Amino acid sequence: MTDTNTLRKACVPSRFGQLHYVESGDGEPVVLLQQTPRSWTEYLDVLPLVGAWYRAIAMDTLGYGASAKPEGPHTVKRFADGVGELIEAFGLESFHLVGHHTGGVIAVEVAARFPDRVASLLLSATSFVGDEKRTGAHGSVDHVDPSPDGAHLRELWNKRRGFYRPGEEAALGRYVVDALTVLDRVEEGHEAVRRYAMEPRLPKITERTLAVCAPHAMFSRPSLAKFAAALGCPTRVLSDGHVAAPEQVPQEFSDTILEWAGRG
Repeated sequence: MTDTNTLRKACVPSRFGQLHYVESGDGEPVVLLQQTPRSWTEYLDVLPLVGAWYRAIAMDTLGYGASAKPEGPHTVKRFADGVGELIEAFGLESFHLVGHHTGGVIAVEVAARFPDRVASLLLSATSFVGDEKRTGAHGSVDHVDPSPDGAHLRELWNKRRGFYRPGEEAALGRYVVDALTVLDRVEEGHEAVRRYAMEPRLPKITERTLAVCAPHAMFSRPSLAKFAAALGCPTRVLSDGHVAAPEQVPQEFSDTILEWAGRG
């Protein structure tokens, strides 16, 4: 079990309202962006491991967790605006950037905006958003209709049950808590990703980039080759895990971050 006693929680002001973050460690910053509809708790076990070498910072994406929830449609660009506000509040002139799933797409936008400040980029299980992704048919990922008897709680649990193995119920429970926090807008992060015009942003990414994916995250694995072709970056498949790789293989996930950032 990872020691989480090193975690520090706080907020910074922004034009959207407060942005919540949790950090561990000191020194060179590593900013971690989670998938939606998750919060910083996706990196609960990763933060102390990375924080042993770096200042590991996991922010709640704008609109999720304990961060401000502005009105109007979520977009990847607005998510990235939130990240920009956080790094400006901290005065970060250089930082390593890690994004998982939705967080990876946000990280693409952030890296394109701040090529001189992002020291390295790690994209985990990140969707390559091209015409096929934007125009293809997509079903509901997390949506449930609230019911008076609470049956929607089990439905929400079961929607993600297949991504977690027996014994990982605590992580699945954290997902359910995060999703319930934004239940009325739970699909909007996925919808924002599908609308994102990624291709024009990729040529602006000059940082050292690594694309990784868990072996059982079958929807994300095809994107590895697409990022390799578009960015000329190396790729890696982790030894185990699914959609929740930071929670399922936190040691390997952290070791991968540390190696890529330069501590390996």
